Amino acid sequence: MNNIARLRKEAQIKQRDLGQVLGWTQARLSNYESGNRMPGLSDCRAITAALNRLGATCTLDDVFPPEPVLARAA
Repeated sequence: MNNIARLRKEAQIKQRDLGQVLGWTQARLSNYESGNRMPGLSDCRAITAALNRLGATCTLDDVFPPEPVLARAA
């Protein structure tokens, strides 16, 4: 799960504008926001940088929270 849409909306950034900064189609960004597709690490970093460039204040972990690590049974 990611927080792209939430952070983008909180910063009043339009999906179209974020896509333009990234050089991506709105459809690609929409797929990432909805969880239909999972971006690779370089795309995650690019999304975070673009959000910050457009006025959001966030870190990679804010946008893509780490998933909890499950303890292994002994």
